[in-house]
Amino acid sequence: MPAPIELYYWPTPNGWKISIALEEMGLPYDLKPVNIGAGEQFEPAFLKISPNNRMPAIIDPDGPGGEPISVFESGAILQYLGRKTGQFYPADERARVEVEQWLFWQMGGLGPMAGQAHHFRTYAKAIEPDESKLEYGKNRYTNEVNRLYGVLDRALSDGRDYIAGAYSIADMAIWPWILPEGQGQDLADFPKLAAWVERVGARPAVKTGRALATDMRRGLDEDSEEGKKARALLFGQKARV
Repeated sequence: MPAPIELYYWPTPNGWKISIALEEMGLPYDLKPVNIGAGEQFEPAFLKISPNNRMPAIIDPDGPGGEPISVFESGAILQYLGRKTGQFYPADERARVEVEQWLFWQMGGLGPMAGQAHHFRTYAKAIEPDESKLEYGKNRYTNEVNRLYGVLDRALSDGRDYIAGAYSIADMAIWPWILPEGQGQDLADFPKLAAWVERVGARPAVKTGRALATDMRRGLDEDSEEGKKARALLFGQKARV
């Protein structure tokens, strides 16, 4: 039995990518919670693993050459795990390029845009009480997420069950970010995407990975001292512990 991978994680879409991948690939792992609402991502020990102060990150004790390796950035982690196991990340160059272009599309487009839409629609109103000041950002990012959902729907209309053909790390990266309620979207407008969301979500490993440590998460929009502190840490840009 290989030594377990250390998973530095909090139950967010980026964290779910990696918990889902580990479950899909059958890799043993030890959960290392990083409470981003309490500022644990700023601790010096975590900074050594993730210099951008963001989770997820992993340490694989059985890295290249049998030596430990740490990896940060969820897309890089997915690629590493895919290469390590030979699963869900094809060796054929054309198939790999197909997976990679959708993986980078998620990293550079869907993730940031969906995150901003969710921020302006949910969290920002707890920071800025004058919602009229939030309208431009709210509309800008909601509309861009709508466009990106349309990109996915058209790609899946090409007779594909999964975004890059066969089920892959691209699906694992994209699926956690389809959160229509928080992003101002209606999946009924995107029938192929809606079917894909259900198809991927029905996979046992996806269910397990998505459910990991959900009891730890607290709402950042809570009107409580804990909620205010969490927002200051996450959105204040100067937080350190």
